[in-house]
Amino acid sequence: MYFYIFLAFLITQRLSELYIARRNEKWLLSQGAIQYGQDHYPFMVGMHTLFVISLIVEYNLRDDTPFNYYLLLAFIAVLSFKFWALSSLGKYWNTKIYRVPGVYPVKKGPYKIFKHPNYMEVVLEIAIIPLVFNLYYTAIIFSILNAAMLYVRISVENKVWADK
Repeated sequence: MYFYIFLAFLITQRLSELYIARRNEKWLLSQGAIQYGQDHYPFMVGMHTLFVISLIVEYNLRDDTPFNYYLLLAFIAVLSFKFWALSSLGKYWNTKIYRVPGVYPVKKGPYKIFKHPNYMEVVLEIAIIPLVFNLYYTAIIFSILNAAMLYVRISVENKVWADK
């Protein structure tokens, strides 16, 4: 039962993020933003969708999936960091890579300390979420897939901002 409550929360959170990203995308485009990395974006969406499906499949294939309260607390801490990172970007945050000409990278909140704090958070989410329910295969497989995806994505983002 806890798994399905957690899953409903997770899906609602992800859909809310997509709603915010869509709203921010409209604003960014109205500011003359240019999109980069369109080629890898569908793969990223597919990976995150398969991540949720994998959670469900592995959970239902397991006979005993105990709930780990400590990792749930770790997930809540990671979410707090995520909200700090996303709120620091404000209207510039998006699931896609956009750059408004003449605008420099945000340098407040965790972006004063880390170059890609939101991606650090995503790495932790992909690892911790399955481990809350001891879903080791999903944690390992998607941590590897996510590392490959972030390698591509961060490379694109670094090129976009290289002159700033």
